[in-house]
Amino acid sequence: MIGLFDSGVGGLSVLKAVVNNGIKDNFIYFGDTKNVPYGTKTKDEILSYTKDIMEFFIKKGADCAIMACNTSSALVYEELRRQFSDKIKIYPLIQYAAPYFKDEKQTIGVMATSATVKSFAYTKEITKLNPCCNIIEQECQKFVEIVEKRLYEDISSLNYIKEKLEYFKNAGCKKIILGCTHFPYLVPVFKKYAGSIEFIDPAELLIKSIKNELIINASGRNSFEFYVSSDPENFKQSGSMFFDIKEDVSLAEFAKV
Repeated sequence: MIGLFDSGVGGLSVLKAVVNNGIKDNFIYFGDTKNVPYGTKTKDEILSYTKDIMEFFIKKGADCAIMACNTSSALVYEELRRQFSDKIKIYPLIQYAAPYFKDEKQTIGVMATSATVKSFAYTKEITKLNPCCNIIEQECQKFVEIVEKRLYEDISSLNYIKEKLEYFKNAGCKKIILGCTHFPYLVPVFKKYAGSIEFIDPAELLIKSIKNELIINASGRNSFEFYVSSDPENFKQSGSMFFDIKEDVSLAEFAKV
């Protein structure tokens, strides 16, 4: 069983990428909707949330957990690995995506949440392997709200998107890493204002790295369980725009307290 978690619907982009890459298994997805967004939370808060999620996955029988959330990968992966690696294999987005930029010579942009940008996690992980790489990280926290509330035609939201993309273009970025799992949903909008900039989804890079490991453990069929920490019906309604959720969405027992 493969567990995936995020603070909301954003991580469904990772689940969709996993399924589209032919990985077949029993999937359990947890959206921490009570605490969305993680991008504005402290490290201690996120660590507390994600420890509960790891315990939940272990109790459910998951063999591995994909951190379908850049913010948690940036801030708490090492702590989770130290505490839970003997019980469950953990795959963080940023750390698995970084090796794909070891030979990059062009300026790379990173659009991410406030917490991810403040951590400089992408810069740290990429420059471990490519010390000369020029990386421009920019906070784009409002993109999460635009996706969660589906504000794709809202004038102020579009102006915000244009402003951020102008920043990256003026900085000379030829590639932009989508440093939040919500952001792939906005790529069609980004492309209207981005010129020739290439957008890179870290989920695709993660899957390339771990696909063989997951296929080895695959059951040959897909099944899905969806859990949240609040408002299951709203999650299903919102999430079904991004992933074909046929199953009921349940409130996780540990989140009811």
